[in-house]
Amino acid sequence: MIRLHKSVGLPLAGLTGFETPLGEEERAIQDTVHRFARDVLRPVGRELDRMTPEEVIAPGSPYWTAMMESAKLGLDPQLLAQLPPDMAVRIESLIGEELGWGDAGLAVSIGVAPAPLMMAQSVGNQELIDMCAGKIGCWMNTQPDRGTDAAILYRDEISAIGKQPLGNLTAKVVADEIVINGQSSAWISNGSVAQVALAYMAADYGDGFYGSGERSAFTNGIGMILPLDLPGVSRGKPLDKIGQRSLPQGEIYFDNVKVPKRFAIALQDDYLGNLASTWSFAGTHMCQVFVGVARAAFELALGYCHERKQGGALLIDHQMTQLRVGEMLRRLEMARAIARRSLAFSRLSPKSHPYATAQAKVSVTEEAMKITTEAFQLFGGNGTTREFPIEKLFRDVRSALIEDGENYHLTLRLGVLAGKLYQNGWTKE
Repeated sequence: MIRLHKSVGLPLAGLTGFETPLGEEERAIQDTVHRFARDVLRPVGRELDRMTPEEVIAPGSPYWTAMMESAKLGLDPQLLAQLPPDMAVRIESLIGEELGWGDAGLAVSIGVAPAPLMMAQSVGNQELIDMCAGKIGCWMNTQPDRGTDAAILYRDEISAIGKQPLGNLTAKVVADEIVINGQSSAWISNGSVAQVALAYMAADYGDGFYGSGERSAFTNGIGMILPLDLPGVSRGKPLDKIGQRSLPQGEIYFDNVKVPKRFAIALQDDYLGNLASTWSFAGTHMCQVFVGVARAAFELALGYCHERKQGGALLIDHQMTQLRVGEMLRRLEMARAIARRSLAFSRLSPKSHPYATAQAKVSVTEEAMKITTEAFQLFGGNGTTREFPIEKLFRDVRSALIEDGENYHLTLRLGVLAGKLYQNGWTKE
């Protein structure tokens, strides 16, 4: 049936655009997180943006205020798991978008902080749960010589040398102990401040770092939860970046660090499956966050176009401006749809895959970059000054095209996945 209206009115539009009506609980959560993003994340993010990386992580920094206030929201992932699945997906998306709307760097920091705890809960290890509870965590997977290629899952992607790089951080498993040496990448989110890490690396179980048979080109691996106050653990300088300066990132060094084997959450046979599951789950947060950043850029530009005059008229009264604003909104709605679909697939599909998650991250961040660039352009010369917040959003989004996997490389992986699916019968009927 066609629903008939008696007049031509404006469509229903909320914080998240042309949204189907939210339930009472969904609306309450969205409003709470939006206020937090507006009153805490935005002002703190702008303040941190002008500080040195050392000042950002120093005791008394506003960064710690933002992290403590975020903990008070009570947004426990386990609570989402108790909701009806479709509702849980939408609420998770609403939360991620509002956090990104507030500040990209802090949104990423808040999103990765519970990673070790969520893994401990997933494997059901109470000792690890207790060790991670109430602590800031990080996800430590990339290394200087093993970046986006750290999560190669298929032989097709191995480089010309014929073997997956060993990397700069390795573990040796000896009896009931794991001995770790080397360094992580400087791009570990929360690396400068984390108290615990969800860590993945190449491992020697006594017969070398590489597998045998069909897995001979791949390193053996291990996943574990690491307390970062162990003897032999040290930190590098926090990164000084052009964007997402509110997100503390930096190297973590390991010098003969000894960890009980019971801290492992994925040994040799379970390593790749665990890593793929983690990446498939975690990568969806980037999508929601950068929909929020794109929305923030769109809203700034829309407001500016209703204030700035050119040629004797407001910018918004010029047809070309209306076209540009419409194009931005169209792209924003598309990015949100992709982000939601990816999140639903990751959470609800009986068999998700990190390369499926990755393609959505590419699409959303590329659209966010286009929206923010157009918003930046509409501000004209004013956009290039620090007086207007659009320049910060421009810098924040640019980092996202490399962060969590460089976009060209992730798109390559989508091609690999398409080939594998075709070989398994996909599209042949």
